[in-house]
Amino acid sequence: MKFVFKTLMIAFISLATIGCSKDDEPMAKVNITAQNTDFDGDVTGQGGSLNKSYTWNNPLATVDYNMDITAASNGSFQLILQDADGAVVLDRTIVAGQGEDSRSGVSQAGVPGEWTVKIVLNNFKGDGSFSISPGN
Repeated sequence: MKFVFKTLMIAFISLATIGCSKDDEPMAKVNITAQNTDFDGDVTGQGGSLNKSYTWNNPLATVDYNMDITAASNGSFQLILQDADGAVVLDRTIVAGQGEDSRSGVSQAGVPGEWTVKIVLNNFKGDGSFSISPGN
């Protein structure tokens, strides 16, 4: 009888573990696709949040930027750029379902050199992308 009980418990635990999939857990990630003169990437999420920073060498004082979340159903995507002195020269947020689903333009002028590119996703569900290029 103990053997049957143990076997049933092992089978139950195994089935319960299989039923709990990590695919259902909130997730968010950034995939950088190019980091030479231009800095490009994609963002994806299943309701998760993240805050990631990258270093990028901008030889000019401004950047041209594009960002979109055309396939997003929830959450927000924020792009923050800091110049070589740490001053914020761009801070844009797109919220799924509220207003425009894409933004583009030119940052404020900053100090050329090693810039910080910060990507913030909050409760983000969907896909998006961004690109940054040295400005005029």
